[in-house]
Amino acid sequence: MASAGVALTTPFCSGSISISHSLRPIPELHPHSYAALRIRCSSSRFEAIPEKLTTSSGFSVTGGAYDFMKATTSLTGELISSSKKVTLIRHGLSTWNAESRIQGSSDLSTLTDAGVNQAERIRKALVNVHFDQCFASPISRAKATAEIVWQGREEPLIFLDSLKEMSLYHLEGMRNVDAKKIYPKEYTEWREDPANFYINGKYPVRDLWFDARDAWKRILLTPGESFLVVTHKSILRGLTCAALGLGPERFRSLDVNNGGICVFNFNVRGEAMLEALNLTAHMYSDHVYPG
Repeated sequence: MASAGVALTTPFCSGSISISHSLRPIPELHPHSYAALRIRCSSSRFEAIPEKLTTSSGFSVTGGAYDFMKATTSLTGELISSSKKVTLIRHGLSTWNAESRIQGSSDLSTLTDAGVNQAERIRKALVNVHFDQCFASPISRAKATAEIVWQGREEPLIFLDSLKEMSLYHLEGMRNVDAKKIYPKEYTEWREDPANFYINGKYPVRDLWFDARDAWKRILLTPGESFLVVTHKSILRGLTCAALGLGPERFRSLDVNNGGICVFNFNVRGEAMLEALNLTAHMYSDHVYPG
């Protein structure tokens, strides 16, 4: 099996970040795949993005990507007030993380003492970074993390339902080992073919992309230039992939640890450039990121 890797060098942290992954065939999607769901129609939950956006200078800004001035994916479908930086955080270790239980959108999993400590580490690591607003999932493990990280900042937290973790229905609360035995088909699909994972009459991973697009648009159209987002692993995967123009078949192509930090920069067309993925230096040291 072939493998590939890239190294990102970012001013957000010293040194470089190496990302490697195995190249696997993209699983075939059913006719009702994400690609089909994205076709421009009135039933879409987010507005269709025009083929081309034009700036006040009059030049086309989509397609033909070769640098950040011509990125490939607009997440707003319209020009925004200024370029923006968005820092995304996964919540601290939760009780169900520690017990290897499936969490989904359940609110019964709460921060462990280790998770609280991780949130404190994030707060100290970001103390020099200015943020205009903080957006968070209202689910308790993310909410509690956001409240700790945002402590001492003036603006109130903004909770978005679109940042909630996706629902996994009757799998929620089950230990992974038990779910694999009791619901082998659904569990295997969830783990190995998430884009086609079907449960309770829905495709949760495909729906996650709609939530990610809704969340991005809400965040990027908010006045300000620097935002903090505190949420969950699956929606973080959706947010990251959607920003990079990747579909649900790439859901498991990246991971974010508890307390991990990702950073995106956006130009005025709402097009993203990934600056950092899953920064964790602050989890194991007293590292403080520059402002």
